[in-house]
Amino acid sequence: MHFPNALLSVLAATQALAHPGHDVREEALARRAYLESAQRTDLDHCAGQLRARGHEKRSVLRRQALAAENARRGIVQRAPSDINKTHLSTEDWDQSTPLHDVFSVNRSCVLSPEVTEGPYYVAGEFVRKDVTEKQAGVPLWIDIDVLDVSTCEPVTDVWVEIWSCNATGVYSGVGTGAAYKPAPENLNNTFLRGFQKTDADGAVQFQSLFPGHYEGRTHHVHVAVHPTTTQERANKTIADANVTHLGQMYFDQDLLDRVETIEPYASNTAGWTRNAQDWLLYMGLLQSDPLMQYVQLGENLEDGVLAWLSFGINTTYSKQAYVAATYYEDGGKANTNRPFLE
Repeated sequence: MHFPNALLSVLAATQALAHPGHDVREEALARRAYLESAQRTDLDHCAGQLRARGHEKRSVLRRQALAAENARRGIVQRAPSDINKTHLSTEDWDQSTPLHDVFSVNRSCVLSPEVTEGPYYVAGEFVRKDVTEKQAGVPLWIDIDVLDVSTCEPVTDVWVEIWSCNATGVYSGVGTGAAYKPAPENLNNTFLRGFQKTDADGAVQFQSLFPGHYEGRTHHVHVAVHPTTTQERANKTIADANVTHLGQMYFDQDLLDRVETIEPYASNTAGWTRNAQDWLLYMGLLQSDPLMQYVQLGENLEDGVLAWLSFGINTTYSKQAYVAATYYEDGGKANTNRPFLE
């Protein structure tokens, strides 16, 4: 697929700099180049094979167990909508709906396009399922399936990493804080970052918090897949910058609207870029569906959200991520080759 340069120019004029020193155009152009060269950009061809070998059923049972463990007052209806593609659910779900019916609907089984990692990638993060570290916000449980886009087989025994900002738009582990102001003490923070290894179904789960927003980007969670050669260190961290996949996972706009009414999200005064204004999301939607399926884990949004996404990767692809900082046993240290993070 070829993308209209005129549209790229319009978007670039409004959103070239998502944060000081980081040009979002470079990120979007990298995504465009990948999409235009990719042999496959979805997992539709895998649906029958996944169902036949029981992968779909096991995914349903896994998500059902996670929801049952964390639901406060039952699963409630999901009625999402978004830009460019409809995600409006036609299922009449309520708290009495069997969880199997809820979690068997997985329209997100697509390839998440390769993107750059942004300016907040940190090496040396902990192997752990719970990455919250007592941060405030809406609980978010994430379930991810990683599949080989060529063979439709689960990608097993690889490290999957997630990272996101907190409710007020701040990433841990880097030398900046809110509004991109210098905050060297933040280099020692590790919240909302972590690794898990995929199981026999290529699946991992994380306990996190719903991300907030910061100037220039809509809400998102970063995800990276590391190759089988990546090793866990003795201190239960991983510091390998070699990746086979980089992506970003997003949420429906109506859900974001509701989250932003809750503290501490509501107190974040940074400019808020909505889904329709985020051109990295727009580029992804041209050939993919990086928005997560989700259910609300109770009558109140504060009770939490369970979100899931299946995505395919090209296992022969590899690149070195640009590391903004590294977390060592004695604390974090900025990469001086990236001066805008100083």
